[in-house]
Amino acid sequence: MSQLPACPVCGMENTYPDNDNYVCADCGHEWPMQAAAEESDERIVKDSNGNVLADGDAVVLIKDLKVKGSSITLKQGSKVKSIRLVGGDHEVDCKMDAGNFMLKACYLKKV
Repeated sequence: MSQLPACPVCGMENTYPDNDNYVCADCGHEWPMQAAAEESDERIVKDSNGNVLADGDAVVLIKDLKVKGSSITLKQGSKVKSIRLVGGDHEVDCKMDAGNFMLKACYLKKV
């Protein structure tokens, strides 16, 4: 059985095909099958201002971030060079003076 995409509006996975469209049973949203196939090829990651991020970009933290399980705090304005985009909830993998971190793109601003 093929894996059906999640709804782009509500994020629920309760979708089904209907002719040339996918339909979400939860919110009723419909979208074409071809557009879903094209979007799934490459994931677009945007920073807090809506700028598209790419591997190797330099970014700046827009707020202080506390590191879970540690007493380290990543300070606002810290510059991070050569980021790497990865899949998952935390889209950015980077190396800083304090160590290696996985960060969410919504807390970053492209330089």
